[in-house]
Amino acid sequence: MKNIGLILFDIDGVIRSVENSYRLSLKKTVFKFSGFEPSYKDIDCAKNEGIWNNDWDLSLELIKRFMKKENLKLEIPSREEIVKCFEEFYFGGDPNKNSKYWSGFIKNEELLVDKKFFDLLQSNGIVWGFVSGAESASAKFVLEKRLGLKSPPLICMGDAPDKPDPKGFIYLSKKLLGDKLGSSNIPIAYVGDTIADIKTVINARKEIPSQKFISIGLAPPHLHLKSRIKERISYELNLRNAGADLILNSINDLKDINLDKF
Repeated sequence: MKNIGLILFDIDGVIRSVENSYRLSLKKTVFKFSGFEPSYKDIDCAKNEGIWNNDWDLSLELIKRFMKKENLKLEIPSREEIVKCFEEFYFGGDPNKNSKYWSGFIKNEELLVDKKFFDLLQSNGIVWGFVSGAESASAKFVLEKRLGLKSPPLICMGDAPDKPDPKGFIYLSKKLLGDKLGSSNIPIAYVGDTIADIKTVINARKEIPSQKFISIGLAPPHLHLKSRIKERISYELNLRNAGADLILNSINDLKDINLDKF
């Protein structure tokens, strides 16, 4: 079948739920160094600032903010200390070793899609790939080991500057569709759950104005509980105000998407 579009995906909050893994690691890391455990609302509010795509950096920032607010004279940890603590919580073992030796929160992650989802997209003429701020070991663990995708097209931490810098997004788009992006090329969409993800697409448009880029937003799984409907509506409004072209109710809504209508 002729390719009719490209969809690139964020991983965390889109392909897998990270409330009980990455976010829990963030909470426990902040608590270890400050005695303060941020709530999901605290994390969402910070993420809505559009610049905290890296959870290590956000952990350090929340520690600094709490110490300043409470006028605490505690020693601020180094970024290296933050990373080491965070990784112990998240992986519970050496990320460079076999995942069977991991015992951390990564084992808690719930998948939000299955391999058939990507097979269906491909049969519908949609090319796909992933642009994520997750570490390579974590991203490949979920995509290859858990979803069973073979050598999935992937940009992850260290491959490109952090979002909302669009370099990784543009690089993978060119790799999958050819070097010349522009008006003659098929639409390119990016699905993410943060304002940084939305801004990544907006920044890509500035780089290549003639290419049709589409920004698709999705509230993270923890906001899809019935008890948090008001917060989800507010979160989705923030994504839309940041420039999202479409807000999904579910990742599965993409199965029948028509990228030409945008």
